Amino acid sequence: MAHLQQSAALQIEEICSRYVNEETPLMMILSDIQKEYGYIPLEVQELVSEKTGISVAEIYGVVTFYSFFSLKPKGKNVIGCCLGTACYVKGAQQVVDKFSEILGIKPGETTDDGLFTIDALRCIGACGIAPAVQINGTVYPKMSVDQVPALIEKYRNGGNA
Repeated sequence: MAHLQQSAALQIEEICSRYVNEETPLMMILSDIQKEYGYIPLEVQELVSEKTGISVAEIYGVVTFYSFFSLKPKGKNVIGCCLGTACYVKGAQQVVDKFSEILGIKPGETTDDGLFTIDALRCIGACGIAPAVQINGTVYPKMSVDQVPALIEKYRNGGNA
């Protein structure tokens, strides 16, 4: 925990204290930390363990099992490419490959400038508009390989325009 700033440690302790009376607080604590900081590194897991009495091994298991938790910081723009069955059969893998080619990263990685992270998702519940891509919570329907460059450029220039 040597690298954890005092203010962050205090915030994490406060998050842990919110759920002190809960029978199973771990998911709520981790969710709040993920929302606050965007990721849950090992030093934070150690602090949560210290404050809750839950083993680091159990915490690490939860963080690595659920895809919405991350051990590393994500980019400013998180590109979630659905690879569920409906999206996959309509060309989602080619869309993921195009994002990877243009950004120079694979799914699960972040660009060096911190602007983009690509996540391969199993299903986002948008089967009727497959293949679907989600960026920072906005869903883009019927995504094609040809649309990828313009979408990346949109987010390079600020996003929501």
